[in-house]
Amino acid sequence: MKYQPVNIDEKFKLFSEHWSPKIIAQINDYHIKIAKIQGDFVWHSHNDTDELFMVIEGSLRIDFRDGEVNLNKGDLYIVPKGVEHKPYAGQECKILLIEPSSTINTGEVESELTKKVLEII
Repeated sequence: MKYQPVNIDEKFKLFSEHWSPKIIAQINDYHIKIAKIQGDFVWHSHNDTDELFMVIEGSLRIDFRDGEVNLNKGDLYIVPKGVEHKPYAGQECKILLIEPSSTINTGEVESELTKKVLEII
């Protein structure tokens, strides 16, 4: 067996597109994903799972129907299952996500941003 760490900074260098999560690791039935984001995402929810967001670089605002949470580098926030939310980043932001491997990025919403098959990098 080869013991190799995953270097998140190096993984971010492998792609440039926004709102296109990449799988960098798996633990049990969960994917560890990274994404570069900028601008608005779509309103959506995940009815069967919580969703963990961690900011690696930049700033992220997650809008809710009744408020918002602002995250900066090193912050993480868990959106509870079933809660409608919309991520937004004014400038490019690098995030890490942890969620079940079956989770679709736009939840139950179909959009041009929906990614049903994710690249493993």
